Amino acid sequence: MVDKLKHIVPSEKATLMIDSENKLQFIVDLKANKEEIKRDVERVFETPVRNVRTMITFKGEKKAIIELEKEGKAKEIGTSLGIL
Repeated sequence: MVDKLKHIVPSEKATLMIDSENKLQFIVDLKANKEEIKRDVERVFETPVRNVRTMITFKGEKKAIIELEKEGKAKEIGTSLGIL
């Protein structure tokens, strides 16, 4: 992907968030901050980001939940990445 974005999370919960909440989940670099994640998502997918939340998983990875501005855009991106 890009510097800070490693890969999208292909789980059932992530798929439900794409459908119902217009949110994407990515595993990101541990050193990435919310602004860097937001900038990378906006640049790669060419869509505005409303909000970014981050957390550390039990595996020690950093996960970002990205809420997109445009309704239905998460579903479009999920389909293009092959997780829907």
